[in-house]
Amino acid sequence: MHKHHLTKIEHKALQTNRLYILLFVLLTAFSVLTSEAQNKMKENVEMPQEIDSIIQQDVASKLVNDSIVFTQNDSLQLQKKDSIIAPKKKGAIEYIIEHTAEDYIVEDLPNKKVDLYGKAHVVYGENDITAGKILIDYKTNTVIAKGIPDENGKYTQLPVFKTTGNESTQDSLIFNYKTKKAVIYGLETVQDGINTLGERTKRVNDSTIFIRNIIFTTSDPRNPDYYLKTTKAKVVPGKKIITGSTNLVIADVPTPAIFPFAYFPLTKNRTSGVIFPTYGESANQGFFLQNGGYYLALNDYFDLKVTGDIYSNSSWGINVASNYKLKYKFSGNFSFNYDNLISGIEGFSSYSEAKNFNIRWSHSQDSKASPNSRFSASVNLGSSQYFRQSVNETNTGMGLTNTLSSSVSFYKNFVGTPFSLNLSANHRQNTNTKTVYLTLPSLQLNMDRLFPFAPKSGSQKNAFQKIGLTYSFKAENKIETTEDDFFSSKMFDSAQNGAQHNLGLSTNMKLFKYFSLSPSMNYKEVWYSEKIHKEYVETEQKVVTQTLSGFSAFRDYSASTSISTTIYGMFKFKNSKLKAIRHTIRPSISYTYRPDFGFYYEEVPENADATSFETYSRFDNGIYGTPSRGTANSLGFSIANSLEGKMKNKEDPEGEDIKVNLLNSLNLSSNYNFKADEFKLSPVNISAGTTLFKKMNVNFGTSLDPYALDVNNRRINQYNFKNGGALFRMTRANFTTSYAISNDDFSKDIEETEKKDNEEEDTAYDQDLFGANNPNSNDFSVKPQNEPKEQKDITNLPQYISAMPWSLRLSFSTNYANSQRQNKISSASLMFSGDIVLSPGWQVGASSGYDFINKGFSYTNLRFTRDLRSWSMNFNWVPLGNYSSYYFFIGVTSSVLSDLKWDKRKTNYDY
Repeated sequence: MHKHHLTKIEHKALQTNRLYILLFVLLTAFSVLTSEAQNKMKENVEMPQEIDSIIQQDVASKLVNDSIVFTQNDSLQLQKKDSIIAPKKKGAIEYIIEHTAEDYIVEDLPNKKVDLYGKAHVVYGENDITAGKILIDYKTNTVIAKGIPDENGKYTQLPVFKTTGNESTQDSLIFNYKTKKAVIYGLETVQDGINTLGERTKRVNDSTIFIRNIIFTTSDPRNPDYYLKTTKAKVVPGKKIITGSTNLVIADVPTPAIFPFAYFPLTKNRTSGVIFPTYGESANQGFFLQNGGYYLALNDYFDLKVTGDIYSNSSWGINVASNYKLKYKFSGNFSFNYDNLISGIEGFSSYSEAKNFNIRWSHSQDSKASPNSRFSASVNLGSSQYFRQSVNETNTGMGLTNTLSSSVSFYKNFVGTPFSLNLSANHRQNTNTKTVYLTLPSLQLNMDRLFPFAPKSGSQKNAFQKIGLTYSFKAENKIETTEDDFFSSKMFDSAQNGAQHNLGLSTNMKLFKYFSLSPSMNYKEVWYSEKIHKEYVETEQKVVTQTLSGFSAFRDYSASTSISTTIYGMFKFKNSKLKAIRHTIRPSISYTYRPDFGFYYEEVPENADATSFETYSRFDNGIYGTPSRGTANSLGFSIANSLEGKMKNKEDPEGEDIKVNLLNSLNLSSNYNFKADEFKLSPVNISAGTTLFKKMNVNFGTSLDPYALDVNNRRINQYNFKNGGALFRMTRANFTTSYAISNDDFSKDIEETEKKDNEEEDTAYDQDLFGANNPNSNDFSVKPQNEPKEQKDITNLPQYISAMPWSLRLSFSTNYANSQRQNKISSASLMFSGDIVLSPGWQVGASSGYDFINKGFSYTNLRFTRDLRSWSMNFNWVPLGNYSSYYFFIGVTSSVLSDLKWDKRKTNYDY
């Protein structure tokens, strides 16, 4: 009974096992059939031998593990070997491997493999891998990824590996997620602007990568314009790249430029280091090394760069520059440059030595730092000949600088009061005359307009309530010196100083509904610390001027009023595109009265007999002028005109009309002084300006004198029409016009033609001019699947354009002089500048001018620019004049490899 009972149990177990085996066989068969069906859909896909063999073994294992073999392991034993529920041992997986795929996922639990296809994605901790195919092998702790070939055999969905802030694209890779090591084929990555493309890469860890047969470039790594080629390199991401023997290759042609090693620093933060100089040759100074030195990243707030220049004829130069910035406070930069340039040979007459310097400082305050105070600086001072004689390449193009100017200012607004303070120091230097003008310092105190009689609440209703009070105080110390005395005690010998107060009262009111009346009063008081005294000295038989120290002051005041209105005139048209013209007239009449302040003037005899006298004021040398002399009782008038047109809108006839400015301005002004002894009527000044064709600006001005000239061409107190002439005599006139035009003005006509041409181009460019790219995908470990030489992107080829973009700017100006019957054109010049894009990347430009009076060309510049994608070429040529020169440059555009360049310059000093 006992034995028979055991037999029934065995029989039931056998039936249960057979049921499990049958179910497993059906599931396995369904999985295999599904896999084979999907493989038929991808029958053109080819895989490298190394990874292909791994995946084929994975599929074969599904067929070997049939029901017979599987029966050796019962359900309990299978659960013990299941990696999901097995106890975690030392060295097991640290993170859960997350994986997804778009097309299919095949999991082989017995062999611990997962096959992903179609936009496969695997995430393990900080490691992120996306590719067309991915195979996860839990036995070897590896992830194998590669791309998928399309119909033409070109691989797509190439693996992208992201880890610890770095990202790289490759043809295929094998990654051990336990040791964090990887073997990569066809690596493509970017490190601080340097594109890297390697054949075989070994990733030791996150901080060390070894690469074989690698190229470095800043252009497209798959179709590079140039690259640095080396057989081996070590990359420390974010820190440096070190290579062995490196060769410069341009357009796939090796050049003689071979470097024994190369070092590329990679850092996102500022680091101290050596600055390599540039080399060249100058006709006067010989061979040179320029801008070589050291850079100091002192801290996060400022840095320091010290560079020098050295020439073979013993000339030298030093340059110091610093940038500083304090967030939300201020920022700026400072530079000091000094050159000691030697020309010729010592002992000969042609020998000369020039010592020039230049100081530049720029400082700006953040608006958030202090809303009620502000400090700013813009300084550019130094030797007048610094930019003209400098040989340093950084100063190219600055030789035309005629004026150096500086300004350092501090502004303070006193909160709760109407006052504000502005303290400044200014500098202006003429590099032609070597004259230096300084305002050191200048202080100005301003008061906002106050309305002392305005109501505390409500608006100002009458003229009394609208009375406004203004006040300003200004004090300056002005110095005029020469460049030789600059920064010496002599510069203060000719210093002049003074202070000025200005007080004003004004109001306005409506008069007869259509007129505006604006009376005002002004008071001025000037203080000086010096005055002059003149007297005739018999021993010297001339008038001697003495400068006396001591406080002196004068006062000046005046009153004026003006009345103005606006008149509109409308001219309407019927059955015309121009619907109406509006004429706006703004006449104004003003009256000014100022008493005579002649009591501030004195007379001194010019000879011993006192037969002639000289009138002077003790304030003649003052920086704010002298008191007014003679009573001013004058009536001024002016008329301003403008014309506007209203036209129908062609595009929207029922919409709003289009306004057109026909005449921007036509102004006329003059005044009549009732108290003047002679020439009571001032010349009539006329100015006009308008815009034609929406592009051309036209301006005109003239002065008409009502008084005549005598036989010696001197102005006399007699009206010109009484002297047999016209009512007015034109004494001067000027005319200027400018016009700008480009191909955009004709874009509407070109658009239809380009649209038809583009359709033909799109059809032609659909074909691969270089043939299909069919890499040998069966050999996974030999070379990258996308060689730079084979991968050609048709979109990078020059696209010729049907209309070359161009622009042209013209400017003409002329002046007429006839104040003393010259009756001639004193100046007439035509200036022009234009650019044209011959083809994508090719641009040519020129700027020049012609002087019709002196019959010569002005400063002429011809420029040629070639954009070579990752390279650029520039050629600037000044063929005429004292600044005739040329400059040629070709080099890498990226600042990372900016030392890969060649430039040549020559000035008129070098001939």
